[in-house]
Amino acid sequence: MRARTLFFSMILFFLFVIPSFGADVAKIGIIDFQRIVKTSSAGKKAMAEINKKGKEMEADLKKRGSEIEELKKNFDREALVMSKEMREQKGRDFRIKLNDFKTLEKKYSNDLRTLNARLVSRIQKDVFKLVEEIGKKEGFLLVMERMEGGIVYFPNSINITDRVIQLYNTKFAEKSKKKPKTKKK
Repeated sequence: MRARTLFFSMILFFLFVIPSFGADVAKIGIIDFQRIVKTSSAGKKAMAEINKKGKEMEADLKKRGSEIEELKKNFDREALVMSKEMREQKGRDFRIKLNDFKTLEKKYSNDLRTLNARLVSRIQKDVFKLVEEIGKKEGFLLVMERMEGGIVYFPNSINITDRVIQLYNTKFAEKSKKKPKTKKK
């Protein structure tokens, strides 16, 4: 029985351990998608578009908010001299405007989130396609995203983010040159 166990152990040793000494080292790469979004040309353009849209929305909300504040001041000032019915009507109008303002605020917030998700998703799709090409071309066994993979530490030698950004900027510039800009009427 003991000889049999020893025999199987030796077979397993020769089958699995010995061949692993001659095997190639697995090539692994890491990318930092957040850094790609922050530093790539496409990412900067997307963030500029999101910021521009956000500032437009913020300006509109600020304007509407000051209008509501003015209505509130007028209502408070005139409330003492108004009839009960007029006071109720003005109060109802004020609450409707305030409710409309809050609804618009939520809509703008959702619109901004949707725009951000759409633009980042487009970048992510392009980057992941590019990473797949790099992985196949350079023989990577595995390429992981830093945050999604939960990676806390890795040697900088396996970080391919800079190469991905460089290639992505090149492809983005080529794509931008090919697209003719349409003039707004």
